[in-house]
Amino acid sequence: MIGTEQMNFGSFGRLMRTYWRRWLVPAVLVSVAAAIYAYTKPDVWEAEQALIVRNDALGRESAPGKFRQPEEMKTLLETTLELVRGRGVLAGALAMVGPADEDNDAGNATWPTDEAIEKLRRNVKLTPPKGAEFGKTEVFYLEVRDQSRDRALALCRAMIDQLQTRAKALRNDRAESVIAELLRSVALAREDLAEATARLSALEAAMGGDLAELKAMGEGNAGDSALRRTATEIRAELRATESQLKANEELLALLTEARDHPQEDFAIPQRLLDAQPTLRQLHSGLIDARLNAARLAGRMEANHPLLIAADEAREAVEQQMRDELSAAIRAMTIEQSLAQERQAMLTDRLAAVNTRLDRLAELRADYLNLQAEVNNRKNTLERNEQQLAEARAAKAGAEAASLIAAIDEPDAGTRPVGPSRPVLAAAGVAAGLLCGLGLLCFSLPAAAATQPLDSSAGESAKRNATAPRSKAAAPALSLETQPDEPPAQSPVDSFVDQPETEPAGLGGRLPIEALPTAAAAPADVRF
Repeated sequence: MIGTEQMNFGSFGRLMRTYWRRWLVPAVLVSVAAAIYAYTKPDVWEAEQALIVRNDALGRESAPGKFRQPEEMKTLLETTLELVRGRGVLAGALAMVGPADEDNDAGNATWPTDEAIEKLRRNVKLTPPKGAEFGKTEVFYLEVRDQSRDRALALCRAMIDQLQTRAKALRNDRAESVIAELLRSVALAREDLAEATARLSALEAAMGGDLAELKAMGEGNAGDSALRRTATEIRAELRATESQLKANEELLALLTEARDHPQEDFAIPQRLLDAQPTLRQLHSGLIDARLNAARLAGRMEANHPLLIAADEAREAVEQQMRDELSAAIRAMTIEQSLAQERQAMLTDRLAAVNTRLDRLAELRADYLNLQAEVNNRKNTLERNEQQLAEARAAKAGAEAASLIAAIDEPDAGTRPVGPSRPVLAAAGVAAGLLCGLGLLCFSLPAAAATQPLDSSAGESAKRNATAPRSKAAAPALSLETQPDEPPAQSPVDSFVDQPETEPAGLGGRLPIEALPTAAAAPADVRF
C-alpha cells in the first residue's frame, strides 16, 4: 500500500513536470493578482474610545446617577446606539473633520455627502467590553475605522463631541416637551382646584355657625362634637326639669292638703323645710305646742287656765302654720310655673339642636365629597408642580452636563487592522498554487486519454491485436495482473514515462503504431 502511494506521488510529480503550464500559469496569475492587491490595498486604521454612561441624578435620593434597574441602562445604551448611527451625529463629525485628501468630495460645497455619511455609518460601531454583553455594563467602546490613522482619531473625537452634544440636545428636547405638557397639566389642575374651592366655599358660607360642627363631623370625631354635647346637656336638663315638676306637683298637693286640714299631722318633706326656714321653725313650734297641750291635758281640767293658754298657743301656731303654708303654696306655684316654662324652653332648644344635626347630617356627605375633591385636586396640583420643577431641573442639567463621558483618550494602535501586506501576498501565492494544482487534477482524465504509450505498452498492444478473439473478449483490464504475467503498466505510467514532448491535445503528433487498437484498448481502467 505504501509503495502504491509512493508511486502515485511520484507519478503526480512527473505529471507536474510534464504539464507544468497547466498549473504554473494559473498559480502565477493568482499570485500576481494577490500581490498587486496586497501592495495596492489601503491600510485601515481603527480608533477606539472607551465611554461610560450614567443615569440622571435628579430624583435619586440614594446613589445619584446609578441605575436602579438593568432595563434603564439598556434603554439608555440603545438610545446611544441610535444616536451614533443617526445622521446628525455622523454629519456633524464629518463636518468637523472634513473630507479626506483622497476623496473626490474634497472640494464639494455640499459636504458631507450622503455617500460619505453612509460610508462612515458602516465604519462606526459600538461594542461592549471584552467578555461582556451589550446593555449589561455602563462601559462601552466607540470604534471608528478610516484609511488614515490621524483621520480615524479625529473622527473618533468628533463622534464623541457630536454624541455628547446630540445627547444633551435630545435630553433638552425631551425636557422641554415634558415641561410643556406639565405646564398644561398645572394650568388644568389650578382651574379644577379653583372650581372645586368655589363650590366648597359656597357650601361653607351657607352653613354659617354650623361650619365648625360640620368640619368636626368631617374629621371623624362626630360622636363627640360640640353640638351633640349641647344636645346631651339639654336632654339632661330637661329630664331634671321634668323630675322637678313632678316633685313640685306632689309637694304642692301635700301643702294644699296640710293647709286645708291643719288638725291632721302631715310629713313635710325635708326639701321644703330646707327651702322655708320659717316653716321649719313653725313646724317645730307646732310640734312643741301640741306636746305641751297634750301634757297639760293629761294633768289638768279642760277649764284650767294653763291648759286653755296652751290650747290658745297651739291654735296661734297652727294659724301661723296655715299662713306660712299658704305662702309656701304660692311660692311653689310660682316655682312650678317657672319649671314648666323652663321645660318648654329646653324642649324648644332640643328641637332646634336636633334640626341642626339633621341638616348637618344631610350636608355631611356633600361636604366631605367636596372637601375630598378639593384635597385631591390640591394634591394633583402639588404633584404636577413638583414634576414641573424636576423637569425644569432636568432641562438645566441637560444643558450643563452630559450622561456620556469619555474615559481617557482615543487610541488607534501602532498597526492597521487586518493582515499585513506580506501575509496577504503569501496567502495569494498559496491560493494560486492550490488553484493551479486543482486545475491540473481536474484535467488529468482528459490528459491520460490523449497520451502516447511507451514501448512495452506498444508491444502489449501488438500482442493483443494478434491474439485470438476469445482473449479479446476477455473481461475488462484492471491494474491488478495475474501472478504468472508481468504487471501491466497503467496508462498514467505509460504517458508519464514518455519524453517531455508536447501532448497531442496541444498540437503534438502521435505515431500511428503507438496508437492502441480497438481490440487492445482496455474496457475499463480504474486508478
